[in-house]
Amino acid sequence: MLNQIDEIQGIGLHLDLVLRKIQEAYLRKFEELGVDMTIEQWVILYRIYQLGDEASQSDIVKSNFRNRATTSRVIGGLERKGWIAKTRFEGDLKRFKLELTPQGQKIIAIIEPHANILREQAVMGLDTLEFNIFLKVLDQIGENYEAYE
Repeated sequence: MLNQIDEIQGIGLHLDLVLRKIQEAYLRKFEELGVDMTIEQWVILYRIYQLGDEASQSDIVKSNFRNRATTSRVIGGLERKGWIAKTRFEGDLKRFKLELTPQGQKIIAIIEPHANILREQAVMGLDTLEFNIFLKVLDQIGENYEAYE
């Protein structure tokens, strides 16, 4: 097994190369659509959209796999672009509520159909069993590294 890993220059390099291809495809699509957006901004904007009225900054941090400072910086950028509004939850002054503005909703409407096509493209040629095995393998590799900590 280690010989195979050596042949592909290591698992991390291989995963990084694939991740870059995915990111480049998304960034090209954003540019084609005339939307000035980073991958991180899309991930967080879309997560706010998914969470709806209950989206909080702490929920985004927990589900984003990035540290609090990075997430706060990206949220600030989305706010400056006018795509989200950041307020406090009624009766809970500790939590920040994140809501899409009409402009943010427009960005979702522009990008989401194309993001769905890119997601479909990613699994083209894979059947359900192959995709489930792929996810299981990724999860196992992740767990192996968590156990190493």
